[in-house]
Amino acid sequence: MKIALVHDYFYVFGGAERVLQALKEIWPQAPVYTAWVDWPWLKQHQPDWQNWQIIPSWFDKLAFKRKLCSPLRFLAPKIWSSFDLSAFDVVISSSAWYMSKGVSLSRKKNSKKPLHICYCHTPPRYLYGYPTAFDYQRSWLIKLYAALINPFLRYYDFNSSQAVDFFIANSREVQQRINKFYRCQAEVIYPPIFSKTKTRTIKTNHQNYFLMVNRLVGPKNVSLAIKICQKLNLALKIVGNGPEEKKLKQQAKTSQLIEFLGDVDDNKLAQLYANCQAVLYLAEQEDFGIIPVEAMSFGKPVIGLNSGGVKESIKPSKTGILINKPYQQNLLKTLKNFNPKLFKASDCLAQAEKFSQARFKQLIKAFVEDKYQKSQ
Repeated sequence: MKIALVHDYFYVFGGAERVLQALKEIWPQAPVYTAWVDWPWLKQHQPDWQNWQIIPSWFDKLAFKRKLCSPLRFLAPKIWSSFDLSAFDVVISSSAWYMSKGVSLSRKKNSKKPLHICYCHTPPRYLYGYPTAFDYQRSWLIKLYAALINPFLRYYDFNSSQAVDFFIANSREVQQRINKFYRCQAEVIYPPIFSKTKTRTIKTNHQNYFLMVNRLVGPKNVSLAIKICQKLNLALKIVGNGPEEKKLKQQAKTSQLIEFLGDVDDNKLAQLYANCQAVLYLAEQEDFGIIPVEAMSFGKPVIGLNSGGVKESIKPSKTGILINKPYQQNLLKTLKNFNPKLFKASDCLAQAEKFSQARFKQLIKAFVEDKYQKSQ
């Protein structure tokens, strides 16, 4: 069985990249096709991946490709149609906002169609009204641009989804979106937690701080966490960076208890998880959200919004707390009365085990092999 992997692009390491890494460990000989690669980023942050056979599209040759990938997203159909994957038996795409499942339509005339299995992290959020990292509604020019190209991209997104043989969703939330927007069925296989942090020596020196780990973008509601922690005079450590960083630091400057740590290495992140009293994860309508599960793998409870895929990982009163609207009022009440002693580390660890890498690999390998055998 000759397999090819397809991934949107390479310039961050998040949940989608963790899934791709696990897929590559199952099928190490499989080449990876992608729209483009930030090669300096890859060399610095994922040097091992330089040994992979990564095949980018023609878009990779463009100057300023990282800045152009979003405004030129209408080129996605041309990007994915430029690949010829007819030499493979199975194509597994890892698809989110850049619609790599579009390789379904790349088959050349009279060539063989490989079995296409799409691991869908979410249908593109910007096409279907979900909060995104960049609030394009703030700019009338970008809003106009989106109004012109998004109908075309929605048509392409739907059309390419019909050529996928089987969908795998990363959560029941995304499973429902696939059914709603694509009229397709999907099986849920939860993504794996990134467990290599736990192989390091962890120094435990439990401290009375809350921890946030995510990109600094609007839908993650870091601003809300800062506001409440300022009111209650609580310590908050924030890991990550993003376009909201400058504004958030300005907001937090009146409190010495709020600390921005930027990107940290695996060992440092493990220390932060192990020593916090709880993790705050306030993303709106999250597709799945791997951070809550990662926190639980260190025995820590999670305080999250009762929204999106987060509802599937947090077990209220056992592994964390889900906050209903109005979020500001309820978050203030929750943090004011929070008692970490009400949560058992063993319950958190048991919940995290359901999302282990071993479990993911076992389920995804069995799924692919079963569908391939039945197609012969």
